[in-house]
Amino acid sequence: MRRTPPLESLWAFHVVAETGSLTAAAAALGVTQPAVSKRLRDLEALLGCALVRRGANALSLTERGRRFAAELGEGFARVQAATERLGAEAAPLRIRAYTTWALRWLIPRLPDFRQRHPGFEVEVGTSTAAVDLAREGVDAAVSTAPCGAPPSPFARRLQPVAVAPFATPPLARSWRSERREQQLLGSKVRQGDWPLWLRENRIRWEAKPLLFESTTLAIQAALEGLGAVICAPGYVRAELGDGRLLPLPGRVLRTGDCYWLTLPGGRIDGALQAFADWLMEQAAAEEALTAA
Repeated sequence: MRRTPPLESLWAFHVVAETGSLTAAAAALGVTQPAVSKRLRDLEALLGCALVRRGANALSLTERGRRFAAELGEGFARVQAATERLGAEAAPLRIRAYTTWALRWLIPRLPDFRQRHPGFEVEVGTSTAAVDLAREGVDAAVSTAPCGAPPSPFARRLQPVAVAPFATPPLARSWRSERREQQLLGSKVRQGDWPLWLRENRIRWEAKPLLFESTTLAIQAALEGLGAVICAPGYVRAELGDGRLLPLPGRVLRTGDCYWLTLPGGRIDGALQAFADWLMEQAAAEEALTAA
């Protein structure tokens, strides 16, 4: 029974076939040219046939060598693809997003993603700064930008940014009669939401909103009774459900911005493709719920 050739000899022949040169193959493999020649001779001896023709200043493959090189190339390509898939499954996806969106929208949904894709893990980081995926080692990022102006050629639209005001029951009940005495709460990241909403609902307001570093902090301030917060309705769905917050009179405002999922350029697969598909599905369901 013929034994399987050593992997180093097979790889050496594959590199020689790819480069067409013993010298180039030796450089790629990090060994000497005689070492590559010996691996080829050993492989030919084991297989019992010539794989290359050696000339004074040139090297070419025999017919059997060409067929063998083609099949080896396919085999090594499959090994490489399997290795990349395994690595993608083992390494967690690194997702960058705004704090409030991550805390109040993404993370509550992640158990569903894990249940559907038990082999994939997601690591969530937060920042309001623009992200360079390749430089920072981030797989994908979620941010807001105008609905007609994606932040990247490789960005996918998730859903429109819609906002409305909410307050504790005591403040909500007194909103119509004492609203000018109440404090408006918002985020520095989205400091234009209150002016837009007030203008859309034809409400004049002189005092400036109190702005926090994040909408998460503004929501907590509203829960403590410090004022009325403006945010996406989905951010406070739990608080609306248990009655800690109530919606204030007025229409939900679409701001003209959208959430976008920015992906790296080129083909994506494995965990990142699964996450992107799942996220698009979740966003579509949320948008349909908001529009209902």
